[in-house]
Amino acid sequence: MIVILIVFMLAGFLVQARLKSKFNAYSKIPIASGLSGKEVAEKMLADYGITSVTVQSVPGKLTDHYNPADKTVNLSPEVYGGRSISAAAVASHECGHAVQHATAYKWLGLRSKMVPAVNISNKVINVLFIAMIFGAFMFESFISIDAIIITLIVAQGAITAFTLVTLPVEYDASNRALAWLRTAHITGQEEHAKAEEALKWAARTYLVAALAAVTTLAYYIMMLLGRD
Repeated sequence: MIVILIVFMLAGFLVQARLKSKFNAYSKIPIASGLSGKEVAEKMLADYGITSVTVQSVPGKLTDHYNPADKTVNLSPEVYGGRSISAAAVASHECGHAVQHATAYKWLGLRSKMVPAVNISNKVINVLFIAMIFGAFMFESFISIDAIIITLIVAQGAITAFTLVTLPVEYDASNRALAWLRTAHITGQEEHAKAEEALKWAARTYLVAALAAVTTLAYYIMMLLGRD
């Protein structure tokens, strides 16, 4: 299991490194329309008739996200003010989530409902691991190993389900973004191909995370079956 986890950690690192490389390269290539990430986002929202979503800048790098709770498209400074392929791709992708929200895209709604359970599951797993590491013998007197493993399976199951539901949400947002970038003439043919490549690498980070989550869940299940 340790070897498998190391493989996924390495895969995740390589995908992240490739993603950063692509975005850094494409952040230096301006788009023909000359629009900033903020302007791209506002135009996409306007084209879809979405008036209740605010576009704002948030600190950090690759911190871009859409928040359905307060209906905000949050863009990192590099994307918010950038007039590049990367900025246009990221801004339109996050607006893709806003479009999903406005059209009641079922997978986004399901993912949002799963967030509280995932947060609790992460805390439960952390507590169990800390307890087992620093007080294994005392901890075992309160709860059986089987009960611990079952708890891990339930918690990891919630996390795994969340990562799997995230896949269609992210791929769909990218597809919406790319379709709009083309029809709105934000990107030219060569620019569009680069935007598509950048978003594909971004999606692969979620794919690696989902595969790692599935593998971890399978390991816990095998542990329980092995004890039986």
